[in-house]
Amino acid sequence: MTIIPTSIEDCFIIEPMVFEDERGYFSETFNLKTFNKSTGLNINFVQDNESFSSKGVLRGLHYQIGEFAQAKLVRVVKGTVLDVAVDLREGSRTFGSYVSVELSETNKRQLFVPRGFAHGFIVLSDTAIFSYKCDNFYDKASERGLIYNDPNINIDWKLKDSEFIISEKDLILPKLERADLC
Repeated sequence: MTIIPTSIEDCFIIEPMVFEDERGYFSETFNLKTFNKSTGLNINFVQDNESFSSKGVLRGLHYQIGEFAQAKLVRVVKGTVLDVAVDLREGSRTFGSYVSVELSETNKRQLFVPRGFAHGFIVLSDTAIFSYKCDNFYDKASERGLIYNDPNINIDWKLKDSEFIISEKDLILPKLERADLC
């Protein structure tokens, strides 16, 4: 697998090797030993999650605080999404900045989102199956979020606002200036 640094420290794009022939393809989507050695991190994933969404569904921007903060390794099994990670690490030179990457069943790219980041995605294809690993368990009391359209972050979601499908819960999230930080 190829691990590509992004413009934000500790946030990586991962491109697994794909072996194709007339039968289809094979790919090792994750290898802990290779990942930890290549990134210099010490990650141990404990939970896998999957969601199915239609075009325009925007999920996020979510994160957990305190002892339940999570790092995530995200990928798309079917379809295409624009995936976004926002740096919330106080004192970071890239605080409030974001990384976005298109993840799809075709490019098989993954994004590693470290602890201290808000995360979200929007579905660009008709439907998408989104899968991710977490290095900590979900804790409802530690769940937080940022509003998707905070003008100080200014994320380009690649679709028109009229195409967005957003949960009521995500529509009332605070801007960065009022958010509980990691």
